Amino acid sequence: MTTSALPSLRLKRVVVLGANGAMGAGSAALFAAGGCEVTLVARDRARAESVVPAVQGIAKSERIADGLRCATYSDGMESLLAGADLVFEALAEDINLKREIFAQVDAARPPEALVATVSSGLSIRAMAEGRSAGFRQHFAGIHLYNPPHVMTGVEVIPHPEMPSGLVTELEQLLATRFGRAVVTCADTPAFAGNRVGFKVMNEVAQLAERHGVQLMDTLVGPYTGRAMPPLATVDLVGWDVHRAIVDNVAANVRDEAPGAFALPSYMARLIEAGHLGDKSPAAGGFYRRSTVHGKAVTEVLDPATGSYHPQDETLSVPFVDEVRDLNRRGRYVEGVAHFFDAVGPQADIARRVILGYLSYGLHRFGPGEVVAGYDDVDRIMTAGFNWAPPSALVDLIGPARTVRELERAQLPIPAIVAAAARGEVPTPLFRLPSITPGRYFAG
Repeated sequence: MTTSALPSLRLKRVVVLGANGAMGAGSAALFAAGGCEVTLVARDRARAESVVPAVQGIAKSERIADGLRCATYSDGMESLLAGADLVFEALAEDINLKREIFAQVDAARPPEALVATVSSGLSIRAMAEGRSAGFRQHFAGIHLYNPPHVMTGVEVIPHPEMPSGLVTELEQLLATRFGRAVVTCADTPAFAGNRVGFKVMNEVAQLAERHGVQLMDTLVGPYTGRAMPPLATVDLVGWDVHRAIVDNVAANVRDEAPGAFALPSYMARLIEAGHLGDKSPAAGGFYRRSTVHGKAVTEVLDPATGSYHPQDETLSVPFVDEVRDLNRRGRYVEGVAHFFDAVGPQADIARRVILGYLSYGLHRFGPGEVVAGYDDVDRIMTAGFNWAPPSALVDLIGPARTVRELERAQLPIPAIVAAAARGEVPTPLFRLPSITPGRYFAG
């Protein structure tokens, strides 16, 4: 992009509300590294100041603190927002809390200041309900993926009243100045990446009740095209966050996968008892780390009892090991073929989850859906989740075989896959530049 084509949107001063929260330091580091002056706002100064070394660590720079300022809400919203170009809300995923803070922001924001929420899936319209026309015209979701310095994906969810020219400038700014892989989403629950990704993770959590945690993470592990096993990922993001996302989708979406977002009852019970994953190390999540006789031990949850037992270091699934070996040697097409040729109930379980992922993901684009094109789904699943994109899986499997396997699994066939199988659209389907699908298939 030439300099003359770069966006004219001013972004010099950013105010991060909830700077000490889960996304506070990451978003502050992103904006500071992009040359912005950043004000870190928390409930008290000690919490705001605690964010500074975290930002320095993320940016690997002591001098980045030169552009940081710490403040508290008691300083007054008018003082906090004076001269702000972007007010970036990173509070807890609580719509009532967000609406309360946005009422205060609306009364104090400079007229041209953008206001953004990092919400992972709450309604943009609902958060802005009752706000002024100026607020609504400058309001959008900017959903960064955690951690932002590693995951470059970002979803932009503009309020319907935001002018299209401003939306375009915001997208270009995020892409050029901040190096983001930008996907524009409709205002639908969980947007695109979390809608697709948490559907998979929640299904694996449902299956774990019958088949066990460690076995499910083995069957749907990195060899199938994802950076981390699904249940380990739920521990990383937090069970409370997982619950908020799946409950939101279950309550507000009716699509071709009924029941997929129903939180398992054992998770609901354990959340109430304080099991939140990695953020509750003593209680644990699907996994719990402890020390026995001076040695680090990983324990695994038994969903039926809520107790933990040592991880089985001898667990091995032959077809999984064979596909991993092919992946290690870069023979990804052969590995996928071996995966679909494997026989037995365990292979059937793994295949249905992976087929469900590509089926669900490739239904989320087009008129009335979350994103405009299937390449948007591909982009956010690669840059937001570090998962193999759905269309790349279709290419590796082959469109015709994908249709047969979906029929056998009794899963809906996306129109784009059916068209590719009939030769009506060009193949390969995967078309994101500078990304090699094989990078996602770990040995």
